[in-house]
Amino acid sequence: MTGPNLAFESLHPAPVCGVDEAGRGPWAGPVAAAAVILRADDVPDGLNDSKKLSEPRRAALEAEIKARAVAWSVGLASVEEIDQINILQATGLAMRRAVEGLGVPPAFALVDGNYRFPLPCPMEPLVKGDARSASIAAASILAKQARDRIMIEADTEWPGYGFAGHKGYHAPIHVAALERLGPCPIHRRSFAPIRTLIARTAETA
Repeated sequence: MTGPNLAFESLHPAPVCGVDEAGRGPWAGPVAAAAVILRADDVPDGLNDSKKLSEPRRAALEAEIKARAVAWSVGLASVEEIDQINILQATGLAMRRAVEGLGVPPAFALVDGNYRFPLPCPMEPLVKGDARSASIAAASILAKQARDRIMIEADTEWPGYGFAGHKGYHAPIHVAALERLGPCPIHRRSFAPIRTLIARTAETA
C-alpha cells in the first residue's frame, strides 16, 4: 500500500487515534484540531496530507472519513485563547479537546509533528505524520475542512478582509485590508504583524 497507512497504528495498543491541526500559522481565526480512529479493514482510499489535496477531494474524503471511521472529533482553541496562552499551547488545547471528544476513548494517540502535547492518553509525535499515518492524514483533512468553513463564515461577518480566500494567512490582499480597515475581532493580536500594525496605528492616532 502506497502513501499513509496503518503501520504505525499497529505498533500500539488499540484503539489508536491520529491527531493533527490546522491553522497554527494564520494571522486570524481559531486553531482547529481533529482526532480520528480508523477501522483497520475500512480505510478510505486517497488519504494524504490535506495540503496536498484539492478542495473537492478533501470534501469527498471528509464525508468518507466521518461515515467510515470508528470515531472522529474536532476541537478548537479560540483567538482569545491563542492570545492568552500562545499558539503552541493553544494548539495542544485544541488537540486535547479533539481527543476528549471522541466517542470511543483511545488507548494511544499518534500526533503529527515533533511536540509532545499533554493528551488524555499516551501519545507519540510523528514527524510528517500526515504523509505517513492514515489516521493522522484523516485528522488533517477534518481539521482543515472545519477551519476553512469557519473562515468562510467569517468572511460574511467581517467582509473586506478576504477570509474566504486566504483563510487568515499572510497574503497581499490580507495585508492591504489590514492597512485599510485595521484588525477585526478574529485577528490574533499576539502575532507580530498584527501587534505591529496596532502599535503603528496608535502612534499615528
